[in-house]
Amino acid sequence: MASSPCGNSNFDSGLEIKTRSVEQTLIPLVSQITTLINHKDKPKKSERTLAAIHRVGQAVSVAVGRFVAVGEAIATENQELKDEMGQACFEARRAGDAIAQLTDAGSALPSQPDGRLTIFSDRTGMVKAARLLLSSVTKVLVLADRIVIKQITTSRNKVLVTLDHLERVSTFQEFVQIFSQFGNEMVEFAHLTGDRQNDLKDEKKKARMAAARAVLEKCTMMLLTASKTCLRHPDCESARINKDAVFHRMRCALEQVIEIVTEARSCGENKVLPASIHDGIRDFKCSVECLRENLHALSPQSVGSQLEALVERTEDFTDSAYTSHEQRQAILGLCQLARQDTQQLVHAWVEAQSAHAKEATEDMEVAILKTCQSVNDLRRELHKVAVGRASDLLKVHGEQLPLQALKAAGAEGNLEAVAEYSGKLTEQKEQLVETCRLLCHVSGSEPLEITCIHAEETFHVIGPQIISAAQTLALHPSSKIAKENLEVFCEAWESQLCDMALLLREINDVFEGRRGKHSLTNLKTAKAVKLDAEEQTSMAKLGLELRLLSSDVDTEVEKWEEQEHDIVRQSQSLASMAYNMHLFTRGEGLLKTTLDLFHQAEVLSEEGLQLCSSLHTFSTQLVDEEKTLVVTEMEKLVALCQQLQMGAKSPVQGKTATFQKVDSSIQTTRGILAAVLSLLPLCNKLNRKYKSERSSLGSPQDWRERQDASTPVKEEGALNIKNSNGFGVKSLEQHMTSLNLLESK
Repeated sequence: MASSPCGNSNFDSGLEIKTRSVEQTLIPLVSQITTLINHKDKPKKSERTLAAIHRVGQAVSVAVGRFVAVGEAIATENQELKDEMGQACFEARRAGDAIAQLTDAGSALPSQPDGRLTIFSDRTGMVKAARLLLSSVTKVLVLADRIVIKQITTSRNKVLVTLDHLERVSTFQEFVQIFSQFGNEMVEFAHLTGDRQNDLKDEKKKARMAAARAVLEKCTMMLLTASKTCLRHPDCESARINKDAVFHRMRCALEQVIEIVTEARSCGENKVLPASIHDGIRDFKCSVECLRENLHALSPQSVGSQLEALVERTEDFTDSAYTSHEQRQAILGLCQLARQDTQQLVHAWVEAQSAHAKEATEDMEVAILKTCQSVNDLRRELHKVAVGRASDLLKVHGEQLPLQALKAAGAEGNLEAVAEYSGKLTEQKEQLVETCRLLCHVSGSEPLEITCIHAEETFHVIGPQIISAAQTLALHPSSKIAKENLEVFCEAWESQLCDMALLLREINDVFEGRRGKHSLTNLKTAKAVKLDAEEQTSMAKLGLELRLLSSDVDTEVEKWEEQEHDIVRQSQSLASMAYNMHLFTRGEGLLKTTLDLFHQAEVLSEEGLQLCSSLHTFSTQLVDEEKTLVVTEMEKLVALCQQLQMGAKSPVQGKTATFQKVDSSIQTTRGILAAVLSLLPLCNKLNRKYKSERSSLGSPQDWRERQDASTPVKEEGALNIKNSNGFGVKSLEQHMTSLNLLESK
């Protein structure tokens, strides 16, 4: 086999792509590379096909050349990236040249008797070149993305400088001039950060960015009126407190945006927020249900500790002064029931271990079901309490009585009335803050948790700002700017109440969707949908990685002398199914809808478990150290196959959840192929070794006969049925589609 023109490279191929724009830029390149790799397995080509391959290869090389030229220009303009960008461009150009060489029609071997030409005699060269090219181009794009980050950081710095000037102005004329500049800079910053927010792939980061940008948007108007009020009444302490709070909040929001963009963490952000009760229940149930597969996965003490940590979090509900006696008793009762069910589970678990049971006993299964049900009931009760309280508060606060009273008292110059209604507003604020904290516990998703935290912080900050604005108006009741300032802060409060109502609706939607997802009706009515263009874009790089691994598995199995060996046959089947999943990410092949993909994932997981069975049989003939190596890798494969199987069977609702399931299925499949790829050369080496030893004890024919006598006869009918479903093997249709695609170019 000829060596790859690319040679060996330690270049990072595991770069994390964090923005959609980088993914979309990679799509044309991924498509062309995939076209070339898809046809490397067929060395004989017609002249027309060969010419098409040559054109695609040259197109890739030319495109890479142009791409590299842009990258090198960026490096020249940004000296801090010069070395890294230069290395990435060099690797990309080298890989592009290698692909051009591998697809050069002039390098084809002489015509065969059937009139066809042979190309791609280097089977691994194209795969290596493709990997290097994809890695280096991704590196260039990620480095170029740093320029965008630099633009946002520079824009933030300009805003901060102007913000400092605004804080120190002493005249209206100076304030108007600088605020005009500040407004223009904020518009630029809003555009840059808005584009970045939409470009982020991580939903949690998008939610944090949205929260920070919402603060900046609302605070801009507050800053205007608070600053004007302070300029009009320079000796008023409450006006100064009001203004200082706005500036402080804007600086915090600006810092949060930069932390998200640069993935930095300030000293104040190092602490980890306490986990929500929803997450605690999910993790506890996962631990309990894992006992079905492995009685020794956890210790009884760890399960008990996990439950107690969960129960401790419910104190946010039970310790609240706003929780009714009936609600408190219901929560405490469900916590006690969960403890009792867990104790029964531990008792059945210990008995099963004492009896050396290999899997969960019937008593354990009953206890597992009861324990999961009790924590589900607890979650349902907590959701009811949190959502019920939020709904009641929104109804009461919808009338805005304290705000109206504060406005009236301030306009009358009545400081005593302002103090009275400030106390009532503070009580409302504390109720809303605590309710947001409870909603965070039951929100059901990280983005909604972040939105709850944002709402909590907003009520916590704006409440005192309304009071200081009301105090200022009470001290200067004839001041139009003081009155306007109070109106702005009251509007911000009302706006946050409206946002909270929307948040409450979303939390309810998530809860109802998750509560009903296991119903038989939903399983039957699950929609078969196709990936749209944006989703295909997101899947493209992952799909190509799957295709490359599939190719590597094919290469390894060809090295086996016994092509009919179960390990070989089952590994080929896995690679074939992974290939189908790769085609799905491109909108091609036999898998047309997400339901097809999930069915394919189930079949693949079953085939993977069959391979594990074959590996277990194979390991019985090995000595201790060799057996340990195989069994260790096999156990990893078992875990991945079970993970894929459970994920494929779990129903989901909604576009986002379906896409996440597709992504998870393909990522787990990638892990399965990687595990198979590590097992194949090891097993091949050991198989050759033991075959050689066996041949010294008897003729190969005698050994095969003995093996045939001890091996159960396979049911050909079952095998044919399995292969006929179109998911287990590479079909003729698939090969014809690929060939037609290439020859049409």
